[in-house]
Amino acid sequence: MKVWYDALTGKHVRYAAAIAERLRSLGHKVILTTRKHPDTIELADFLHEKFTTVGKYEPKSLMTRLKSGTRRQLHFCKLFEKNAPDIAISHGSADLCKVAFGLGKPIITTVDTPYAEAVHRLTLPLSNYIVASKAIPETILQPYNVKAKMVSFSGVDEVAWIKHFKPKIIYDFGHPLIVVRQLEEKAVYTDNPTNMTILAKKLTKLGKVVFLSRYHRKIVKNLIVPKGFIDSASLAAQADLFVGVGGTITREAALQGTPAIIVNVFKDQYVNDFLIDKGFPIFRTEPSDAMALAEKLVGKKYDVKHLLDKLEDPVDTIEKIIKDKAIAH
Repeated sequence: MKVWYDALTGKHVRYAAAIAERLRSLGHKVILTTRKHPDTIELADFLHEKFTTVGKYEPKSLMTRLKSGTRRQLHFCKLFEKNAPDIAISHGSADLCKVAFGLGKPIITTVDTPYAEAVHRLTLPLSNYIVASKAIPETILQPYNVKAKMVSFSGVDEVAWIKHFKPKIIYDFGHPLIVVRQLEEKAVYTDNPTNMTILAKKLTKLGKVVFLSRYHRKIVKNLIVPKGFIDSASLAAQADLFVGVGGTITREAALQGTPAIIVNVFKDQYVNDFLIDKGFPIFRTEPSDAMALAEKLVGKKYDVKHLLDKLEDPVDTIEKIIKDKAIAH
């Protein structure tokens, strides 16, 4: 089978690499595409994965998003004009879904953000398979496409690359080391921006603070703002505390035993709540209470290997879908 994966963000790149490694070991051919984005190309190089870069992330306005997506779709049409993939996979790439659907190819879409309504409206109605953690109620996703096959797994997406992960880079930022991730303010689902920089500055009272910005890596007094590439999974493993709003690095940290604080910005955090119920060190709080909670948690590492071993790997689920499609094909 010829499998196409389009990665839009750093998380997607990691997911793509894990899926590609598995599928290649089974004899499938994998085509990886991405776009120019602060978190994609450098990570792909770091993982030694070859991605074809098509277009770039242009979130300035709805019009720039629309034009960028349209250009990417046209490029994909040219790329697959004579040799189309047999199946397409993404974590919510509207560009992939539109092109694969137009070519009559089955689509697998993975989901972990129930609140990303705009993305779901553009991707799930075109998808044949919707793969999501069993933490997310099917009643939330199924209405987007009553004909799609819902496939759930008892885990979270990040298990795909954290289950057998070993830090590849040792960072020397000092200890206690606190990592703060900037909110994805330009995402279409973000309607309640929270200034994480203010909180990060307060946290300097407790230790060294690495501030992982999303877009512009400007110098911020008293904060460590890395200019170059940072392997978030390795950094999360070495940190004494992580603070964010519940995204990918939150789970990368908690799955490796680093306490992770979620500042309440987004509702319906089913996936994080699932990990909390399983015993992983994720703690939710209001912005006003974040400092007090950080004081209690900083430096308190947790042994979670036995918990991680019990979680299902979503790559197993995707492998089974493709195996079934290959037999039918």
